[in-house]
Amino acid sequence: MPIWVDADACPRPIKDIIFKAANRAQEMTTFVANHALSIPPSPYLSFRLVPSGFDVADNHIVEAINAGDLVVTQDIPLAALAVEREAMALNPRGQEYTPESIRQRLAMRNLMEELRSTGIQTGGPDSFSNADRKRFADALDRWLRQRRV
Repeated sequence: MPIWVDADACPRPIKDIIFKAANRAQEMTTFVANHALSIPPSPYLSFRLVPSGFDVADNHIVEAINAGDLVVTQDIPLAALAVEREAMALNPRGQEYTPESIRQRLAMRNLMEELRSTGIQTGGPDSFSNADRKRFADALDRWLRQRRV
């Protein structure tokens, strides 16, 4: 059961964590993006370049995933589709999307999108921190350990 990475908006420190973890665990990992991405040479790492366009990378991932796969994304609609297909979805800050949490996240995303469309400034997420990196690495390690059981 491979790892799929929505690489267009994935922070570089998270990609580095995934590179190391995939090699250590010998886990097939595919990075999907609509722009060129440099990945280290490894039999466990691959890159799929998809055409530019709305949700093209997301659609590629959704078509490829199976139950039990891991999808790393900060795109909430993609996470919802992954969870619906019984994959685990994890954001780069180490938060797992579950069937229960994804509905709330989608509702909040849609509300914020609606507010922004009316011109209201909603702000953005906090800066990416070392604590976020650690949370992600810990969550990824948990997923990898569970696969070995």
